Amino acid sequence: MSNAGSETLRLHLRTRVEAFKGSGEWEEVFFTRELPAKETALLLCDVWDKHWCEGATQRVGEMVSTMNEVVSIARNRGVQIIHAPSDTLDFYADSPHRQRILAVPRVAPPEPLEIPDAPLPIDDSDGGCDTGQEPWYKAWTRQHPAIEITGNDVISDNGVEVYSLLRAQGIGHLILMGVHTNMCVLGRSFAIRQMTRWGIRCLLMRDLTDTMYNPAKRPCVDHFTGTELVIQHIERYWCPTITSSDFTGRPPFRFAR
Repeated sequence: MSNAGSETLRLHLRTRVEAFKGSGEWEEVFFTRELPAKETALLLCDVWDKHWCEGATQRVGEMVSTMNEVVSIARNRGVQIIHAPSDTLDFYADSPHRQRILAVPRVAPPEPLEIPDAPLPIDDSDGGCDTGQEPWYKAWTRQHPAIEITGNDVISDNGVEVYSLLRAQGIGHLILMGVHTNMCVLGRSFAIRQMTRWGIRCLLMRDLTDTMYNPAKRPCVDHFTGTELVIQHIERYWCPTITSSDFTGRPPFRFAR
């Protein structure tokens, strides 16, 4: 294990810039940023054991091995790991990792920044399942068991708890991975929109995420193109993205198609 106290993360960021305002022409921009590991957290958003949509469950099953590898590497480098499996915290009530964040003194978040919320580029009004009109039900009971929770990891699905932890530890950057990009990864109280509005600098790990998108809905593209459109939306309006390569040294994760 390396000396976590002196670790620096070298991350390759991608964002999008409208060079000529109002033109609607967005260009990819790449740049490198070095962040102290001890000032960075990695949050896993709603990586549940099961989803009501079979396609969503299958794709999470494909990602979790790489997710766990990235989490392990990040942890060993001194990054704070936050597990955020919403609606399952009863399962973790007695866990020391849950108790650890509950012991952090609450900090009142600042007045949120006024950041416009541009409309998504996909229509997810039908719930976004790509494997048929399956009925919604609460299928999840815990985080996917393939992702280890250990060491100084914490468990929370509460934005104020997460914000308080970040401030207590002097953490200003939050890397997010998990599902689903157009819903929970953007919309949860601990996720990109809210944390950005509270002044936390977010980064999305774009190869370890997925959308709830049904190709039968607008813009009628395949599921993975729909995911890429949402990622580009985040790069335009919310935060840069990175890939797992910055931790594993291998090519980015790709779904079997």
